[in-house]
Formats: sequence, structure tokens, C-alpha cells
Amino acid sequence: MRKQLMKGNEAVVKSAILAGCRAFYGYPITPASEITEAAALYMPQAGGVFLQAESEVAAINMLYGAASAGVRCMTASSGPGISLMQEGISYMAGAELPCVIADISRGGPGLGNLGAEQGDYHQVVKGGGNGNYRTIVLAPHSVQEMADLTALAFELADRYRTPVVLLTDGFIGQMMEPVKLAQVATAPQQPAWAVAGTAETRANMITSLHIGFDDLESHVLALEAKYRHAERHEVRAEEFHTEDADIVLVGYGIVGRILKAVVAEARAQGLRVGLLRPITLYPFPTLHFQRLAEQAAAFIVVEMSTGQLIEDVRLAINGARPVEFFSRVGGNVPSHDEVLKFVQEQARHYLPVSASEKEQVIHV
Repeated sequence: MRKQLMKGNEAVVKSAILAGCRAFYGYPITPASEITEAAALYMPQAGGVFLQAESEVAAINMLYGAASAGVRCMTASSGPGISLMQEGISYMAGAELPCVIADISRGGPGLGNLGAEQGDYHQVVKGGGNGNYRTIVLAPHSVQEMADLTALAFELADRYRTPVVLLTDGFIGQMMEPVKLAQVATAPQQPAWAVAGTAETRANMITSLHIGFDDLESHVLALEAKYRHAERHEVRAEEFHTEDADIVLVGYGIVGRILKAVVAEARAQGLRVGLLRPITLYPFPTLHFQRLAEQAAAFIVVEMSTGQLIEDVRLAINGARPVEFFSRVGGNVPSHDEVLKFVQEQARHYLPVSASEKEQVIHV
């Protein structure tokens, strides 16, 4: 199949349809609106359903109904809209209903602005609704990954019967790149647990309500076992020049792309710098961090937030190595030059001074 030039937001919809998605319910919001527009165009052509809901609250509850019937379904939004969906996401996690939610994050809090940011990390990765639940979270850093990880999201949603979130920023959603789409997937089978309007499925009960204390405890522990299984088997991360890295940079989304350029230039200057890019924000690649902490002198987390990813990095390393932080917010994206300057400053602090550098200091 030839590559097609498209926006990240469009790639999500085309990949979803090829993965067997046949229902989209959503409400437009910048910078995610092209997902809703593309779904309105392509979903009916594939024999699916598109419906613009009256609100994000309505959209997530429509997903509850479609998923209960065993239909592969999705929605998309940005920070304020995702906030409104949190109750419904909690309901779907509790009812063990699979769906895919694309979050193309923007500046916040509140309405914020239309610029790209990464302030949605906590509400998505930690779960913004009530109760003991998690959502699997995938973080693409290219338009190709927007397509690839959307297909993976539907697979994981069905495998674990849980909502899966595709979390990226406005830059990745809006940029255009050549994309090779996967071949058409086999149509998913009607799951045995679904309510399909037949006599055989009439006894199925889809609910997150468990009145008895012991009953709810048993249900929550079963969910927890499912999450532990995902933590063992579904971790994904990209490592770039980490084999001998003294300093490991950490970032996701558009930041991950910037950091690759920083690594390349730092290495050209003789600094052994590498990149660890989490692809699954949950489950988090903890073992990757612990392994790299055995050799690295320090980690540098770069975020478009005031510090949310950094908390998981510190927990993963557990004090074994220092973790420094650089960020831009408000829709500002860290530039290659300012991040490289910060890395150079940290290298002088953490790395041993060479003999030639000592001579330069003495002469000065």
C-alpha cells in the first residue's frame, strides 16, 4: 500500500476504520476537530455510524451504549472535553467496556488556549474519574504512530476490556506526514458478553454497579489483576542512543522528536546523551528506567507542563539517580537550542571534567 500524506488527526480515523471501528460519537474542539470531521466523512462510507453529540458528556455515554452492544467505537476531544468525559470513562472501566478515546491536548487549565501542551497527563494517565481503575494510555510522536497506535489501541481495548486513550498534543495532531496504513483487519466477532438484542444475550448485564461490599471488592481486585497483567506484558518504549548514555533525556509526543535532535547534536559535541521515550504512559516503562539508572549519571525530563510525567520518572528511579526538569507551558514548545543549552549545563554539573577542560579552566 502506498503512503498517503495526511494530518495526524486524519490518520487516527482512517486507522480506526481499518481496525474495525464502526461508530464515532464526538463533539468538535480545537485542536482535535479534524478527527470529528474525518469521522463524519469516512465512517458512513465504511458502513459505520457517525453522530455529533450535543456535548462531550453525551458522547462518552453513547460510547457506553455502543460498546455494550459489542461495537468497536471511539471518540476524540481535547483537555476541557476530556475533563467532561471522566465520569463516563470511569463507568466504562467499571463495566469493563472497550473503547478508544483520542486526546489531542491543548493549553490549560480551564479553557486555556488552542496551543499544544501536555497538561492532560495526570487526568488521563492517573484516571480522572472516581474509584480504583486505570486506562491504558498510548503516546504517539509522529503521524505514522498516530495510525499504528490507534490500531493497537483497539486491539488492547478488546483484549483487556477497558478504555484505551491515545494521548498526544496539538502539534502531532495537526502536522502532516506520509503514512502507510495497515491492511484491512478481519471484522471483529461479536463478543460473548455483549448485549446484542437477541434471546441468547438477554441475560447479559452490563453495569459498573456492585451493591454488596464483598461483591465490589471482588470486582475491583479482578480489575487490578487485569492491570497488573498489562504492566507485565504491554509496556512499550523507544530507546535512542541509550547504550552508553551518561545523561538520559525523557519526553513523549512532540517533545520526543525534539529530544532526538538534541541527542544527535549533544553527541556530536562529545556528550554521551540518550533518549528514553515512553510509548505506553500506562503501563509505565519502569524497568527501562531502572536498567538505565545503573549506568546513567542523571535523567532530564522535558515536558510541556509544569511537571506531571516527571513524577512517574522519579517513582521509577526511586532516588537511584537525580532527575532534572525543563519545561515550557501555555502553548509554547521547548526549542532545540534551549533544551541543548540546558543539557550542556547539566553535563557540566554531573559529568567528570576532562583534562583538556581542566586546562581551559586554569588558563581562564
